[in-house]
Amino acid sequence: MDSLPDAIIQYILSHLSNARDVAACNCVSKRWRESLTYLRSLYFPRNSFDSRPGSYSSDTVVWKMLSATACLEELVVYSPFTSAGLASWLSLVHSSLKDLELRMDNVMDYQACLDSPSKLDCIAAGKKLKSLKLWGVLMANPPKWDVFENLLCLEIVGARLEDPALSAALGACPNLTNLVLLGCEGVRSVSIELPYLEHCKLDFYGSGNCSLSLTCPKIELLEVQGCSWIRVRETTCLRNLSIANNSGRVYMVDFGKLSALESLSMRGVQWCWDAISKMLEWSNEVKHLYMKVEFTGDLEALLPFPEVDFVEFFNSHPKLQKFDVHGAMFAALCQKNSLKNVEPGFVIPCLEEVVVQVRSPLNAEQKMNTLESLLKYGKSLKKMVIRILQMKSSHSSTDEFFDEICRLRFMNRKIIRIE
Repeated sequence: MDSLPDAIIQYILSHLSNARDVAACNCVSKRWRESLTYLRSLYFPRNSFDSRPGSYSSDTVVWKMLSATACLEELVVYSPFTSAGLASWLSLVHSSLKDLELRMDNVMDYQACLDSPSKLDCIAAGKKLKSLKLWGVLMANPPKWDVFENLLCLEIVGARLEDPALSAALGACPNLTNLVLLGCEGVRSVSIELPYLEHCKLDFYGSGNCSLSLTCPKIELLEVQGCSWIRVRETTCLRNLSIANNSGRVYMVDFGKLSALESLSMRGVQWCWDAISKMLEWSNEVKHLYMKVEFTGDLEALLPFPEVDFVEFFNSHPKLQKFDVHGAMFAALCQKNSLKNVEPGFVIPCLEEVVVQVRSPLNAEQKMNTLESLLKYGKSLKKMVIRILQMKSSHSSTDEFFDEICRLRFMNRKIIRIE
């Protein structure tokens, strides 16, 4: 290393990021210490100061390391810090900093929200940020942010949010293209209006009765968990959509025509049948459909799906290539009259892969007819996976049904796999 030119050493050391590695290199020589000025990224792990000798506070140590850099672009801090410390750091690197990731650790600390300025308020100094990621956030009051004109990506993971505070935070980020809110609780109603947003992942933790209104004309990917009422006004660019509610019910969806949609996932314990039927109607161009909804019903009663006509379903989704069907939807396709409208010349033109989950031997004959029909009319079918899940074996019909599935697999061993 001693024989290398300064530029080469600077280039090599500029790729360091872990704070402990940087601190170790800082002690090697004056030449190395001066080369660390060109660091692009600094990362402080959770345990960075667990065995720290000396009298300096962790805030001060971070400040000293940041003061030695000239063009830092990324700062990741998982170790504990104070609002005063964060303010002092950003005052040093705000002109070059593009990516900031902080473990806030104040989800349950309401006193921290009363501090002035709070940790959230201090982030306002990073006016040139392009990416902001926050972990463990309590956002009870609107953060005192100006507009982040350059911010494209905002991620908040594990947070307690109040509706006005979230609305104010999103309003300060008008040019977002990527928004991720994961494991967030406290939200009751959220309205998102971001003209450039392309990717959005929302996971609201709690009773599952949140309402969502989204107006984002460029949205391409949307994943929503924990909402009962969902309205998306602009869908012409939407290609991938996932809706789930593991705690509550999905009562209402309003998307309009999903002409560009390629992948649709619907999951949850209970959906209103009106919501399911509308989603299936709007997504007739979909190529990948995943359905794992166990029950329907508008009120407390958990009801099975109504009968779904096999021919009508596949004629309504002519581009379907992969079909993951679980629980109630498969049962709905296996009713007595589901196959009554099959006519000569009927085919499922594009279907290549089917994943079926079977949990009960009830209506075994109809289920076998449906599986055989998928093989018969799916002219492009290459793979069928039949998953046997928690099927009760206390009745002889269970063994007979399983024997029939095994026979079907034997007759179509190149296509069918049993799990």
